[in-house]
Amino acid sequence: MSTVTPPVGRAATSGMASGGALTVLPDNRRPRPVSVDAPVVANRHLTDRYWRLTVEAPQVATTFLPGQFVMLTVTRDVREGPVLPRPMAVYDADPGTGRVDVVYSVVGAGTRALTTFTTGEHIGLVGPLGRGFDQPAGDLLLLGRGIGTCSLTSLTLRPAAGTTLTAVASGRHPGAVIGPELYAARGVRCLPVNDTDGSSDPGRLGLRLRALLDGAPPALIAACGSARLEALAQRLAGIWGAEVQVALEAHMACGLGYCHGCSTGDRTASSEAPLVCRDGPVFGLPPA
Repeated sequence: MSTVTPPVGRAATSGMASGGALTVLPDNRRPRPVSVDAPVVANRHLTDRYWRLTVEAPQVATTFLPGQFVMLTVTRDVREGPVLPRPMAVYDADPGTGRVDVVYSVVGAGTRALTTFTTGEHIGLVGPLGRGFDQPAGDLLLLGRGIGTCSLTSLTLRPAAGTTLTAVASGRHPGAVIGPELYAARGVRCLPVNDTDGSSDPGRLGLRLRALLDGAPPALIAACGSARLEALAQRLAGIWGAEVQVALEAHMACGLGYCHGCSTGDRTASSEAPLVCRDGPVFGLPPA
């Protein structure tokens, strides 16, 4: 395995916990990505600045691994711009219908353009991409904040028999929390927390999770979207003897490793840090 300590503040490591180096997980057998012109089934506003897009992409729905992502072309005509695709976590998928869901946050011209796609249109999609989560035998704890929750929900699709899942869905206010409805539908115990009432405070949340899980701690803690939650994952892993895996968020131009634009660290004349799209987006973190 290789490790890299990312510099603070890089876009490719937004939400990265400050303690400890990332670990590149051993390579796994990934499904071959495909490029499809996917029909749009639905595209609706959820809450706050978040939207949910549903497309028909059977090749992705039946093969993707938890934690993988897709690249969406957000413009209909390259003369309109923006021309670069956008990376999106697979929020949900149904192999039976071939439908794939992504939840996205409207933050700029690209995602504003994405909101204009309507039922019956087609959108360019490439995926599944990236190195997803490893799921060791044992229970799971998912720690997600905002749009970062979308990288974790796929871990609820095919859990091993007897696995207990607990999820934290965090947001700035109650209306900015993503995931509780999906978790409830899957029978996952979910703790919605937010900044408004202080329930998202890491110290307070850590005590709550210890009271809930000390008797039967998880084997894996998966986190995304918040440096504070990733640091909490490391602290809890040190207490429980659990493994920590984090999904990174990054700006990408290709999603395949060709452009080398999502390095997790600084480049030198002779080497390059791991890429979020090719070596991640899921990496290991040591317990604190």
